[in-house]
Amino acid sequence: MKCYDCAAHEADTPSVAICTRCGVGACPAHTHLAAEPIRRNTGVGARTGSTLARRALCPSCHAAESPAG
Repeated sequence: MKCYDCAAHEADTPSVAICTRCGVGACPAHTHLAAEPIRRNTGVGARTGSTLARRALCPSCHAAESPAG
């Protein structure tokens, strides 16, 4: 799979990650890693684990999730 953002600029770069939000491929230069807590159902409520999971985002999804300002 090739990097979607590099292909938009006519470059042929292999992707190293898949955006967990939209599914496009991203190369190291276009991959943004975000930490995400994992929640598990535990009967009546949810429990958040102490270890954060890694989540890969493309530049567009990273910008959309980042606070404006």
